[in-house]
Amino acid sequence: MADSMMSKAATMEIPINSNGDSRNLAEDDSLEQDAKIQWSLREKVGSPTGLRDFQQVMVSGPNLNETSIVSGGYGGTTEGIIPTSSIKGPAVHLNIDFLGNRRIPNEGQGSNMHHASSNSSMTAEDATRGVAVEKFDIVKKWGLNTYKCTKQMISERFGRGSRTVDLELEAQIEVLRETKRKYENVLHLARALTNHFYSMVQTQQALGDTFADLSQKSPELRDEFGYNAETQKLLCKNGETLLGAINYFVSSINTLVNKTMEDTLMTIKMYENARLEFDAYRADLEELNMGPRDAVTMARIEAAQQQYQIHKEKYERLRSDVSIKLKFLEENKVKVMHKQLLLFHNAISAYFAGNQQQLEQTLKQFNIKLKPPGADKPSWLEEQ
Repeated sequence: MADSMMSKAATMEIPINSNGDSRNLAEDDSLEQDAKIQWSLREKVGSPTGLRDFQQVMVSGPNLNETSIVSGGYGGTTEGIIPTSSIKGPAVHLNIDFLGNRRIPNEGQGSNMHHASSNSSMTAEDATRGVAVEKFDIVKKWGLNTYKCTKQMISERFGRGSRTVDLELEAQIEVLRETKRKYENVLHLARALTNHFYSMVQTQQALGDTFADLSQKSPELRDEFGYNAETQKLLCKNGETLLGAINYFVSSINTLVNKTMEDTLMTIKMYENARLEFDAYRADLEELNMGPRDAVTMARIEAAQQQYQIHKEKYERLRSDVSIKLKFLEENKVKVMHKQLLLFHNAISAYFAGNQQQLEQTLKQFNIKLKPPGADKPSWLEEQ
């Protein structure tokens, strides 16, 4: 193979024109240098210093923009010398790997499109990765907080851990819970009274209609049935008025128990959770302070101190909110119950005393408007 390469190089050294004259010496020197470069590539690239030698050759080699392409032959009448600088077209970059083989990459437009698509895919991948990392951090913090709180709760239940206690506030919370249970019982009994009294009013109405019908069909007892029919109708009318007062009483108690008190108890629940978290991080900080004081432990102590301060501020803020809500709840409860108990007493007394005028006056005093009979029933259009 070496002999063939040498013979090929020898034939390339002396180009012949159509007249048999040799070319000028400048062109011979350039062609000879090209042949030597090609011959030395395969010998030097495989050596340990092949890359350095190859770089030196590329630096000292001829400039491809200044070389010429010689066109000639045995039967040609003229010779053609075409400078490579005159050849126009897309620029092609040649890369030579460590084995001496040429690699021709894609043209500029294809490489730019590939680069743009790769950048867009990397951007989407980075965004997805950022969302996943954020969700992982949230789950990690939640798991760590749940572990600490569960540990603190178990320690308190078995008497091994200490808890922060505000005796005055705890007493007020316990009173509120007991009051709520009693008011729920009042609400339950008031609803039962409403249901039973409504049944009695319906019975009185049916009985009055029956007496009125019998007074028409029994001439000998017309007056007696007539008196009883009027009495039952009057009792039914007064009973509907009393039902309006009782329903208003039940609605107000329901709002007080299931909305106002429940809202305060929700704040109390948040306060108790904040107290548990505060004690959990306080215990964690105390445990770290009792350990060694190396560099890693000091960093953990500093982080625990920050978490402790955050949960302490949250606990104190919720404790203040609970105190304010308990104060306002007590004032609101006294105001509402004073009005509702007065209404209930006056309405019941007027009804059983048979004082229809006083019963109606009681409803006007508390701005209670009775619904007309059948107002709760849907119209025939709504039923369709």
